[in-house]
Amino acid sequence: MSFAKATPILRIFDEAKAKEFYVDFLGFSVDWEHRFADGMPLYMQVSKDGCVLHLSEHHGDCCPGAAMRIETDELEAFHTDLMAKRYQNARPGIEETPWDSRDMSVSDPFGNRLTFTNAVST
Repeated sequence: MSFAKATPILRIFDEAKAKEFYVDFLGFSVDWEHRFADGMPLYMQVSKDGCVLHLSEHHGDCCPGAAMRIETDELEAFHTDLMAKRYQNARPGIEETPWDSRDMSVSDPFGNRLTFTNAVST
């Protein structure tokens, strides 16, 4: 038996704010967007390197306020990139953890918390 990677679904409420945060600030790319019809809620996939997220305006897909950890071997460089963007709604810092990793947490406009960590699993 084997399992593949998991793709988290995060609740969003506003397409423009979601793209401003995930694409403009964090540097993810929009891979695809889906609506059942014009005026219907958006469901889209964004990705950055090997990290894939689904963002959904559909109320039944998930609840706002999720938390996740995203591994990176370039935490300091990513932090530097984010600070250079001067995003007015987030200025995350890097914290040392008691378990010997460095983490940078940032919340999206919908209450979801993404923690980027240098604690890369093997």
